[in-house]
Amino acid sequence: MSNLIACNLNSYRQYRDGAYEHLARIGLTHVEIPCPEPEERDAVQRELDGFGLRASSLIIRCEMHADDAVQRFAHSLTTVAEMEVGLVFTSVKTGGIDRDFVYGRLQDIGDAAAERGIVVAMETHPDLVTNADVALETMRGVNHPNIGVNFDTANVHYYNEGVDSVEQFRRVSHAVAAVHLKDTNGAFQTWHFPALGEGIVDFPSIFEIFAGHGRNGPYTLELEGIQGESLTRRDVERRIEQSLDYLRDRGLAD
Repeated sequence: MSNLIACNLNSYRQYRDGAYEHLARIGLTHVEIPCPEPEERDAVQRELDGFGLRASSLIIRCEMHADDAVQRFAHSLTTVAEMEVGLVFTSVKTGGIDRDFVYGRLQDIGDAAAERGIVVAMETHPDLVTNADVALETMRGVNHPNIGVNFDTANVHYYNEGVDSVEQFRRVSHAVAAVHLKDTNGAFQTWHFPALGEGIVDFPSIFEIFAGHGRNGPYTLELEGIQGESLTRRDVERRIEQSLDYLRDRGLAD
């Protein structure tokens, strides 16, 4: 079973205008992009189709503090379903709201997702998916089959000291719906996210653990760079190519 490898367009920084052409050229066929507004859906789909690309996940903002948070999210989920995408990426924070109340809203979002055949994956961000312990507590509180974790292999180091990403992933892997592939030097709260293979993340072990659950992804490249660097368009493209080559050399990508 081939692994599903995608690319988050943020990996292209300010050069996103050429992202689709570059991805098609290097043989990557899936992307993670923001969920379009209903009136933009057809144009977005035509552009993807024109480059032989497919959205493996769509990004929806989750504004948990808003009175109509669930309705807003459900509105976007309808567009996700119309584009025949089965996964949503989102970042959720309590924002000081009672945690049980947030769990309830996530259950309502999960119900709306289930009606449309969609799974919602919450990013490795404070304060609901900061690390394995917090993620497991959140998963127990929400307890919904359509709400899962988007495990970010570098964020778990950025937001925590002295952790091991493989151990963290192993503990929460049964609840993981998707993985962001991002390398890091492992330093706490340090913006250092180079090409895959240039940091400390043991990606083959991450893939092996997920495969043990019968999962082949989606794995999404998210190459957020290194603080202070200045890259040309070609530099950005090379980093994506290098990361894909790293996966291909290890038999993790076609």
